[in-house]
This record gives sequence, structure tokens and C-alpha cells, in this order.
Amino acid sequence: MKTRFINLFVAGLLSMVLTGCGYNQFQSLDEQTKSAWSEVLNQYQRRADLVPNIVATVKGEASFEQDTLTKVVEARAKATSMQVTPETLNNPEAFKKFQAAQGELSGALSRLLVVSENYPNLKANQGFQDLRVQLEGTENRITVARNRYIKTVQDYNVLARSFPNNLTAMIFSYNVKPNFTVDNEAQISKPPAVNFEKK
Repeated sequence: MKTRFINLFVAGLLSMVLTGCGYNQFQSLDEQTKSAWSEVLNQYQRRADLVPNIVATVKGEASFEQDTLTKVVEARAKATSMQVTPETLNNPEAFKKFQAAQGELSGALSRLLVVSENYPNLKANQGFQDLRVQLEGTENRITVARNRYIKTVQDYNVLARSFPNNLTAMIFSYNVKPNFTVDNEAQISKPPAVNFEKK
């Protein structure tokens, strides 16, 4: 009887210690970050799926700049060839490479859309305009999904760094997760140059 009481007491104490130290909260937030990351990947895949249709439509404009199209196709190939797993969330180097590849595709698509403004036939093409609207909607969805991911990672990282939860994080190897960053952070932190002189 006494042994059974001691076992129940130890089990209860262990349960209180584990819940009081944030273990369950780590489980919950870890799953939330994985879910938010899946949504980011889903939206990136949606964008990647639009690219071949956009390229095919633009190729119909015979005089369109081949270099711009090539960069879009290469950026898409690079972005979609990366193997992304849940472990990517815990590997800052892999996360950075993934982010760079997606940034390269974003830049290539932006250049393509800017250059397309110079081609009246393309601007008048309803199929191209529909694809452009879909791409803009997808870019907005990517922004929303990334913002949700950033928030869940922030919550997770605050938990991982807060006392006494940081002790649980050390024991169970709950490392701080990498988050999205801005590539040109130094450049955008500078105030823009404004010149009011008449030319």
C-alpha cells in the first residue's frame, strides 16, 4: 500500500513538474509552427505552379526579352528543387538557403511583371492579366502565411528563452527556431534620399 502511494505521489509530482516547466506548451507551439510552416510551403507551391503558365503566355509575345524569361524559369527550378522538411525549421542554414531561393523567384517574377509593361499586346492579353491577378493574390497569401509563421515562431522562441522554460528547452533540446529575415536589412534601414531640386 505504501509503495503504491509513493508511486502515485511520484507520478503526480512528475506530471506537475512537466506541465509547470512548459513541456506541454513546447509541444503545442512546436506543432503550431509546423502547421504555419506547411501553409507557407503551400502558398509557395501555388506560386511555383503559376509560373509555367505565366512563362508560356509571355512566350507568345515573340519579341519578349528572353533573358528575363530564363531567369524566371531558373529561379523556379532552384526554388522547387530544394528538399524542405520539418527539420528545415530547426536548421538555420537550410532555412536561409530556402528563403534565398524563394527571394530569388520573387525578384525574377517582379522583373518579369515590370518588363511586361513595355509590351502592349501582352498587357492587352486577358489570359496574362488573369494570371497576373492570380500571382498578386498568391503573393498576398504568402505574406499572410509568413506573418502567421513569424508570430508562431516568436511565441515558441519566447517560451524557449524564458525562465524556467529555458531549462526544459535545454533538457529536451528545444532550440530556438530561425525566422524569416529581410535580405537587405542594412539597406532598408537607411532613410531614402529625397531631392527637391528642379531638373
